[in-house]
Amino acid sequence: MSVHAVRYGPPAFGDCLRRFVALTTTLAATEFKLRYFGSALGYVWSLARPLLLFGVLYTVFTHIVRFGGDVKHYPLYLLTSIMLWTFFAETTSGAVTCLVNREALLRKVRFPRMVIPLSVTLTALFNLVVNFVAVFVFVLATGIEPSARWLEIPLLVAVLAVLAAGVAMLLSVLYVRFRDIAPIWEVGLQILFYGSPIIYVASRYPNSVERWLSASPIATVLTQMRHALIDPTAPTAGSELGGWAWLALPLGITAAVFALGLWVFNRETPRIAENL
Repeated sequence: MSVHAVRYGPPAFGDCLRRFVALTTTLAATEFKLRYFGSALGYVWSLARPLLLFGVLYTVFTHIVRFGGDVKHYPLYLLTSIMLWTFFAETTSGAVTCLVNREALLRKVRFPRMVIPLSVTLTALFNLVVNFVAVFVFVLATGIEPSARWLEIPLLVAVLAVLAAGVAMLLSVLYVRFRDIAPIWEVGLQILFYGSPIIYVASRYPNSVERWLSASPIATVLTQMRHALIDPTAPTAGSELGGWAWLALPLGITAAVFALGLWVFNRETPRIAENL
């Protein structure tokens, strides 16, 4: 082992892609299993939080505030949006402290550091897949028939996963140096939740800012998911933006966030153990 390796530790991805992928999937699968180990309901708990949030919001906004009446299949849209939001929030919130929580492992074992934040993303993705089973049950029970548009769903989830992974890499490595990241991101998630078309649809944005707010990757995914999964007559993400060419903006933001997270993580990786 070289002096450089002893002093600065392993690179973010390691030297073997196959080993990197195997470590990431193993760590994610183990975390997913341990999370519900010993509980009576097991994986059902992964549905509990988003379903309870859906129940509360649906009750408030349809029976008290009387909101969403003009949105076709509004309960399904609300449920789907909450499931996708839960994935993003779970990934990014869990990633904030993921490196610090594994301080002992990082100091004693030589392995690719990128495994940790990406395994957090993958674990949340496992939960999302389980949650989508419930979504499809509600969709089919409503009378919506399967369509070729459903083929868009994996692509939309992939875009959201890339965005979440980029934010996860960035937050995890910044938290090692700046512990204020945790409360700041909690506030940031609240702003994103109410600023994204989760409770409402993107067409509810004021006309003066509709295009720019709809250009958020989260808004783009939720809008297109509504069109693809729930209501083919609903506006597409492209129409909300003013043309399909404008989709380059949310896709570019997603790529930029991922690239920034990757660059910062790679830059800080050699010194993670000594900064903990």
